[in-house]
Amino acid sequence: MLLQTRGIVLRAVKYGETSVIADILTEQKGLHSFIASGVRSAKSAIPYSLFQPMMVVECIVYFKEDPEALHRIKELRAGLMLQAIPFELKKGAVALFMAEICRKTITDVNHDPDLFDFIFNNIAWLDHTRHPLPNVHLHFLLHLSGLLGFQPVLEIEPDEPLHFDLKEGTFLPGMPNHAASIPPELTKYMLHLLHTPLEHCHTIQIPQKERKILLNKIIQFYQFHISGFNSINTPEILALVLES
Repeated sequence: MLLQTRGIVLRAVKYGETSVIADILTEQKGLHSFIASGVRSAKSAIPYSLFQPMMVVECIVYFKEDPEALHRIKELRAGLMLQAIPFELKKGAVALFMAEICRKTITDVNHDPDLFDFIFNNIAWLDHTRHPLPNVHLHFLLHLSGLLGFQPVLEIEPDEPLHFDLKEGTFLPGMPNHAASIPPELTKYMLHLLHTPLEHCHTIQIPQKERKILLNKIIQFYQFHISGFNSINTPEILALVLES
């Protein structure tokens, strides 16, 4: 069947002399792999630049109702004209981090409009914002976890410092009986990020050292709750870029 849909490119690898295989999260069909023939040639009607991570595209594809199929791209054009992410180092680094996280966590081939909208809105905001970016990746991780089904929840305002149990995904007044936890001095930042809209997350003042530790703890939280989630390649590069 011929399918027209918006999509978000999560990863692309070169195939053969001029082709590309791309993992694209589509608005209508979820995450699938697509092949685009000849796009790395000078005469291609499809710009190769559209296959950069977190590019939003409008595509027409030959789609097969088979979760294991490699679908073929017929037409592809920009679905959101990015003005900053492809050209600004810090925004590009955050987008690469988001793309890697999405690729390692999203496996469902069924469409999820809330998940698609969440990622699309984060890309659009990142591209146009003029606010500082040091907390954006943390905010993205914590709120993406909700759409993946394991977001931390604290329904009442705490009246005492809390630990966060990474294994159980719960807030506790005392330490759990294992080392996989976030201490109260970091949990307070985590709670602020959970309860603050994206456009205001830059107002949360987190010291550089604590931000690095909290990022590693949240990644560990993902590892406990997503099967096969392994190490991330981009955090160190991201930290260097954001703190420069």
